Amino acid sequence: MSALPPRPVTLTGRHVELVPLAFGHLDDLFAAGGGDEEVWRWLGGPAPRSREELRSRMEQLLGDAAYVPFAVVHRASGRAVGWTTYLDVAVQDERLEIGWTWYGRAYWRSAVNSETKLLLLTHAFEELGMGRVQLKTDHRNERSQAAIARLGARREGVLRRHRRRPDGSWRDSVYFSLLADEWPAAKARLTARLAAG
Repeated sequence: MSALPPRPVTLTGRHVELVPLAFGHLDDLFAAGGGDEEVWRWLGGPAPRSREELRSRMEQLLGDAAYVPFAVVHRASGRAVGWTTYLDVAVQDERLEIGWTWYGRAYWRSAVNSETKLLLLTHAFEELGMGRVQLKTDHRNERSQAAIARLGARREGVLRRHRRRPDGSWRDSVYFSLLADEWPAAKARLTARLAAG
């Protein structure tokens, strides 16, 4: 089967709903993570200190056709608590990346990230026909690396001196991936972990 390009869709789980990112999510998103340096620490820029600064980031994201962004809506509260994207899409090569993901600190180490990734990975492999999904993070971001590994993704390696950080230092990027034939086992583990709470 040939892969399909990702489009804006709604993906619904028990804990979260992923909906196309829109400016209507701005107030919720600012309440969830605006001004929180720890939330934005690894995202390539200072934490947005105002709604206008966050709106500017959203404009950049929404204006770039290389990204398919989703607001992560916490179903119990009905509020957007972060965003995530598909990016680096290569339909011919049946691959894409999940990235530029953040959540308000109140939702770290909760079902939010696990279910968000379950929805995105299921859609990528089972509906879009991707053969590879990659994720990457800063080599200093151990929390993110652990979360990616818990998904069942395999650490592939490090791109050294890959990207300049806002402070002028250089980031090494740690790459992980899941392949289509690895997905059923990873999905079963992830689904079981979510069911166990």
